[in-house]
Amino acid sequence: MKDLFTVARFTIKDMIKRKSFIISNLIILLFIVIGFNIPNIINLFTGKNTPEGATSETSNSFETKMLIVDSENIFENTLSNLNEMNLGYNFTVTNENLSFDNIKNKIENKEIDEAIIISNKNNQINIEYIVKNLAMISSVPESLVNTLSKTYSNLQISKLGLTPEQIQSITPNFAIEMKQTEEQEVQGNQFVIMLISLVLFYAIYFCAYQVSSSITTEKTSKIIETLVTSTTPRTIVLGKTIGIGIIGIIQIIAIIATALISNALFLEEGILDEVIDFNNITPFLGIITLVYFIFGYAVYALLYALTGSTVSKPEDVQSANGPVAIIAVIGFYLSYFTMMNPTSNLNLIAAILPISSPFCMPFRVMMGIATPTELIISIAILIITIFVVAKISIKIYSQAILNYGSKISINDALQMYKNKNV
Repeated sequence: MKDLFTVARFTIKDMIKRKSFIISNLIILLFIVIGFNIPNIINLFTGKNTPEGATSETSNSFETKMLIVDSENIFENTLSNLNEMNLGYNFTVTNENLSFDNIKNKIENKEIDEAIIISNKNNQINIEYIVKNLAMISSVPESLVNTLSKTYSNLQISKLGLTPEQIQSITPNFAIEMKQTEEQEVQGNQFVIMLISLVLFYAIYFCAYQVSSSITTEKTSKIIETLVTSTTPRTIVLGKTIGIGIIGIIQIIAIIATALISNALFLEEGILDEVIDFNNITPFLGIITLVYFIFGYAVYALLYALTGSTVSKPEDVQSANGPVAIIAVIGFYLSYFTMMNPTSNLNLIAAILPISSPFCMPFRVMMGIATPTELIISIAILIITIFVVAKISIKIYSQAILNYGSKISINDALQMYKNKNV
């Protein structure tokens, strides 16, 4: 056990000293900080900054300053209620007869961001939507057009002298309810679930890949000869797997911590609630995700330990890792695409197969469709797979690790495994 922790500690120290490891992690964390600052960066270039002394209750930095010019008073001063509709705009309504050049100057001076000129020509209401650059917007926002249309319709209806019952009959309130025919109810935002699944896949895949790279690097530098004479191949394989796994967990914690801190510092409160349903993110889900990360990482790390021991040159690592990479990609896509129909039998199979369950089962839990029996079976199969892969990897590793010749073929690896003298 002492040797195991010695190898793990050596692996951790070796990883964190690498310039490539330090630089890549700094870049990832920097991109996270920049990502959470995108709204602020957009505001900086568009001039939509919160006035000095204003609070989030009185000024929203994401609101577009919109000027509505109704010089003919077509809407009969009913547009003053637009700011109460939370459309994402800060409306200013005027009855002045402003020309296009007047509005252009206001936009260039950053008094407003956009403008609408309303006019009546040939018994038709014309709307001119004016922006700084058409490349920044593909069309007039549908929500804005619908609001203006509804406001005008309500104005005309009110002139007809209809009773409240008659008005209700022509402008009914629809009570919309969604139901499904399947018994299992799926919770959570499916897009977010797929996005998180993608992140989990890359976390497992790249952490496991480091095991193969580390073993091959040490073979090249002849460090492995010292390790082999000091301890057993089993200890080396397991120690490296544990060491790089710890590094992977630390990386994930650093990424999550950076995201949470960036969210608190740079985003307005409640913005992420519109994208992620935090009610589905529970401590139990966090534990399950960690368990599947560890077990999924162990399966692929042990496979990569095997492929790393079959080559003696760093440039051969990628080709040797090809079969394992294909297995990982198949497992990920099996999980990813079956999430489009999470109650299907194929998604259940993906949640149980050891090559895909680390990317699938945590999100069946998040969606509320995983049963305790499915969880137990899935974890049991993963643990059995880890023991089987570990046995095969350690046996082949113990014979291939000191090979400095050509790349070991699959047939050679099978012969090594069948060798009963080891």
